[in-house]
Parts: sequence; C-alpha cells; structure tokens
Amino acid sequence: MRKTFLFVVLSLFLVFKGIADEGMWIPMLIGKNIAEMQRMGLKLTAEDLYSVNNASLKDAIVQFGGGCTGELISAEGLLITNHHCGYPEIQSHSTVDHNLLANGFWAASKAEELPNPGLSVRFLVRMDDVTNLVLKNIAPSMTEQERAKRIRQVADSLVAKAEKEGIGYEANVRPFYYGNQYYMFVYQVFEDVRLVGTPPESIGKFGGDTDNWVWPRHTGDFSLFRIYADKNNNPAPYSPSNVPYKPKKFFKISMKGIKEGDFTLVYGFPGRTQQFITSHAVRLLIDQSNPHKINLRDIRLSIFNKFTESNDTIAIKYAAKHARVANAWKKWIGETMGLRRLDAVSKKQEQESMFAAWAATNPELKERYGWLLPTFDRLYAELAPLSLVVDYRNEAVYGVEMLSFASRFERLLSMALEPNADKAKLAEQRNKLVEYVRDFFKDFDLSVDREVFAAMMQAYYERIPQKLQPEFLGKFIQQSGNWRELARQIYSQTAFADSVRVLTLLNDIDSTNAREFLNDPVFSIYFEFEDLYRKNVQKRYFEITDSLDILYRTYVEGLMRMQPDKRFFPDANSTLRIAYGKVGGFAPRDGVVYDYYTTINGIYEKSQQRDVPDYVPPKRLMELYQAKDFGPYAVNGTVPVAFIASNHTTGGNSGSPVLDAEGNLIGVNFDRCWESTMSDVMFDPNYCRNISLDIRYALFVIDKYAGAKNLINEMVILQ
Repeated sequence: MRKTFLFVVLSLFLVFKGIADEGMWIPMLIGKNIAEMQRMGLKLTAEDLYSVNNASLKDAIVQFGGGCTGELISAEGLLITNHHCGYPEIQSHSTVDHNLLANGFWAASKAEELPNPGLSVRFLVRMDDVTNLVLKNIAPSMTEQERAKRIRQVADSLVAKAEKEGIGYEANVRPFYYGNQYYMFVYQVFEDVRLVGTPPESIGKFGGDTDNWVWPRHTGDFSLFRIYADKNNNPAPYSPSNVPYKPKKFFKISMKGIKEGDFTLVYGFPGRTQQFITSHAVRLLIDQSNPHKINLRDIRLSIFNKFTESNDTIAIKYAAKHARVANAWKKWIGETMGLRRLDAVSKKQEQESMFAAWAATNPELKERYGWLLPTFDRLYAELAPLSLVVDYRNEAVYGVEMLSFASRFERLLSMALEPNADKAKLAEQRNKLVEYVRDFFKDFDLSVDREVFAAMMQAYYERIPQKLQPEFLGKFIQQSGNWRELARQIYSQTAFADSVRVLTLLNDIDSTNAREFLNDPVFSIYFEFEDLYRKNVQKRYFEITDSLDILYRTYVEGLMRMQPDKRFFPDANSTLRIAYGKVGGFAPRDGVVYDYYTTINGIYEKSQQRDVPDYVPPKRLMELYQAKDFGPYAVNGTVPVAFIASNHTTGGNSGSPVLDAEGNLIGVNFDRCWESTMSDVMFDPNYCRNISLDIRYALFVIDKYAGAKNLINEMVILQ
C-alpha cells in the first residue's frame, strides 16, 4: 500500500502541477497569486487590482449587456467593448437606407450619441465571502431540498440588505466549487448607455465566419459606448437631461505595444467553464452532444446563407442571429477537435484512477469518496439518451423561431383561462407580450423560418427515438413525407405568422381569444413537443443533473483534499475574474508555427482573395494602407492589428481589457484560437491562446479612418 500511495503522490505531482497561465482567479483573493504574477512581470499590487476602500482597476470594468465585458477609457464615461458585443444595438439602429452595420457610425458630439433601450452595464462594487453565513446551519442529515431552501433563505436575506446600500444596487449570491463555497456580488447598474462609435462590419467583423475562432486574425472587433448618469452621478433611466458618467477609474492607453514574452492580464466576466467534469461527461460532450448540435446548426446556417446572400433586408434582419448561431457552432467544432487531440477522456480517466487509489488509502476516505466514480458511471449512462432529446429540443424545436415565439404565450394563455383570473396580472403579462411581439417581427422573415421549420422537423424525426416523438410527426410522415409541404400548410394557417392578427387577439385577451391561440397549429405543435418533454424527459433529466451536481460537490472537495498544495480556481460563472499569462505564438500542427501578432498588411493580403466575401475591407482603409498614412500608430512601416497571449479566457471575456504590467490598456480581448476552445474543459498551455485587438489599431481606425478626433482627445494616451 505504501508503494501504491507513493506512486499516486508522484503521479499527481507530474500530472497536476500548477500551470502558471491557467486560471480565472477571484479578484478579492488575488493576493494569493500576486507573488507569481510579479515574478512574471506585473508591477502592480493586489490592492491596485481590487480594492473596496480605494479606486482600483476593477472600477474601470463593467459587465456589458449581461454577456460581455467593457472598460472605461475616459473621464467622461466612454467605454470600449467588442463590435460583436455591441452588434445588437448597432443592428437595431440600422435600416437599408441608414445602415450602421455596413457604413459604421461616429458621433461628432454627445448630442449625436444613440440611446439603447434595454441595454445596461454594471460595475462590481464589492464581493464578500459569505460561505460561513450560508452554510452555517447546513447539516449533513438535511435532504438536498432542505439544504437548498436554507441556502436560498440566507442568500435572499443577504441580498436584500446589500441592495439597500446604494442607488441602482443589485446583488446575488453565487456558489463556487459546486457549492463548497459561496460569494456575494454587489453591483451598481446603469441603464442609460448610448452608442458612440462603431466601424463598419468590413472592419469590425472583417474575416466574418471564415476567420471566426481562427488565428491569424485581422478583425477590428471594437465599438464605443458612453455611460450616462443623473446630475449626481447616480444610475438613472434614459433622459435627455442625463450627463456623462464620471468613473472612479478609467484605463490609460499605452502606445508602447507588445513583444513576445510580455506579461498580460485580462480582467473580465468569463461565462462558463467546466474543468472538474469527469471522463463520462467529456465523452458525452465529444461523442454525442457536440456532433448533433453542430449538425443542426449547419442546417440552419445554410438556410440563413441562402436567403441573406440574395436579399439585403433579410441580411440586416438576420445579421445578429446568424452571428449567434455561427459563433457557438464553430466553437463546438474546435472544442471537439481539441479535446480529441488532447485525448481528454484518457487524461480524465487517469485522474479518476488516481482519485480512486487515493480514496482507498484509508477507511474514512473510502467511505466519503469511494462510491463517487461508480455512481458517476451509472448516472451518465442513464443521462445520455435524455440529453439527446434535450439537445434537439433546444436546437431543433427552439431553433424554429415560430415555435420559440409561440412558447412565450403559454403563461398568458394559462392565466386567461383561469375562472377567476387576476385582471391586473393578466394585463401586466399581456403588455409585456405586446412589447415582445413588436420586437420579434422587426427581425423576422416568414420564408426563412418556414424552411428552418421543415429542416428541423425532419432532423428531429430522423434522430430521436419514436417513443420520444410527438404524434403529429408520425402522422404526417405516413400521409405525405414532404417536409416543406408540412411547413407550407402550418405557416399558411397560423395566426402567429401575422403580427396584426396576434396583436389584435392580444388587445382584449379573454378565454375565447386564448382558446383561439391554443388551437392554433403552431401553438399545438409547440405544446405537443413540450408536453412530451415534460412527461417523458424533464423530471428524470433534472433529477440526474441535480444528483450529478451533488456528486461533483463531494468530488471537488475530495480533489482539493487529495492535492492540498494545488491552487484551484473556481469554474467561471459570469463573475469578475483575473487571468494572466504572456504574449506568445504557438505551433498548432506539425509544420505550422504562428507568430504572436498580425498587421494591416494581412488585411490587404486577404483582400486579394477575390472569392472570399468575408475579406472585403472598406475602400477608405485600403487607401490609407496604400498611402502608408498611418499617423502615430505606425510600427515598422505598418499598423499592428491583433496579438495572442496565454491568458485563460472564455465566452463573456469578449470585450475584456487586456493590460500590460503597469495596468495600462494594450488591447481588447475578443476571441480564442480555434485550437484553444477546449480550454473550457481542459487547458493546455501549448495550444491555448486568447486573441486580442491591439489598441493601436482601434486608435488608428478612430483617428485616421473615421476622423473622430473628438474621441481621441478624451483618452489619456501614453506614448
């Protein structure tokens, strides 16, 4: 036994030794990492990065719109984020005659800046470790329901108290390490955020889907917004009388540039990682879930492309939708390839073998952890067929906009059919739905969705076991088998395809109107899918996933006990994190070596590939290139565009500031290399690279391309 245990310890040291570039670290605890960061080149202190009592770098960072990051770059609330993060707002202001997507937009004065109803940003005021408070009265004898109820009660109490502390405050309590720790996050939310500037798509989205997730990259992926506040610098709803927000901190911009080996820090709101999942989950991901989702999005994208290539109006309507669908589609492809290349399943199995050997070293560990891995094996085997239905529900059923649209009516119809319906609540729900209906039809095309419907119904019928299919699919295939004819029939009969009819029925919703909606063919199809899911899949699916979460809580606890000297970072969960690494190229494949930066020369070179629509830069940009009119942004006769480094990032880090050793802004994070997308599950320093816009290219575009000197003059630019 002694030799076995020694082997386990040595193996753990070799396999699980810390990787300096790996990690998404909690800002309030960054002091534990600061010595390592300073050895790598950082010249700041932990207090400079995160402080509650003094202005620190965290105060220049916002969560932008809920799914991205942005950062302040002037004393007047000017904010930079990615072009793709601001894309919905840019699209909402675009028409065929006034197309901001195609032509760009630059406000010459604050009076020209464009409001964006529904867009908000939030600053982290502070975070607190509330683990002891949340788990204080949690007993091992509690059921999971009792435990969850008690945690929710304590969390709600903490949140309610925190939200009273300031104007515009919002708070939440989030679990870390699968519920082994809890932190409360207190934010201040600003709702008046206006579009200030955006390059045209041919810069901000240069390379399009061709280059998405790919290096080398030449995308000017940035847009500019401004935060507005009331006269007391507090959050306020949009008003013409609001004034630019005065931040506690904003980033100075460095023109010094980067070189290989330089320290970099990314500070943002990463969305989701799952580094602790077992080999069973990885196998399910790469053998089943990703391949099916990729195939379904392949189909949708091909339909989108067919329509958008020949119709400018549809192209504008579906621009943001296409980008959303394509983004995850390509990410899943890269993730699957990366996990296979790393032989991730085998690596996870090796870790699990070590865990089992460690757990067998004494009776206490065996009782606490010895049963975990066999239970994981059993539950994932039962989960797989249910997970397939869930993926097809999300990607095929809800991938049809008309069915997703109909789903929004279920609650209102249920309320309207109640014998003693609360009229006030009914009216409130109806008003929300009326607003949603108007927004929906603004970016919807019946011909596109009809074809998506036909393709998704066919895919569902062909891939999902018959016992888990709605009856209408089987009946239809027996009668006809022509999926496009089915779609034509359904879409010609439904009220949901007609905005006027829908709004008319909603205008005076009662039980009669509700029944008309319920009997509509689109709602009937939606509800048949949903009823089947709820009766045959939902309950057991969530029982299993809830059980897995409980198992992971104990498993992660065990991993931490097994490796007491290892620094574990918690999985990303859309809370503010710090990642650090170094600028550097990499060699993704045999015979291929990538440099760490790109320049405007590459934009010109790609533009010579006449058969690639994604490689058509604006004429004005190429005129500047030909004339070598680069202004102060020239480096060795060209302009830097993007660079890569080994920072650990994921979705949600889009728009994050990339900082140098002194905390100055040198770039804006916007992507990962395709070979890196597996880093949500398994990080590999040989392949994992984040892609950032070089801030000098953004300045060049703002100054030389757009002539927006008014914006340049706001910034503090260090030469």
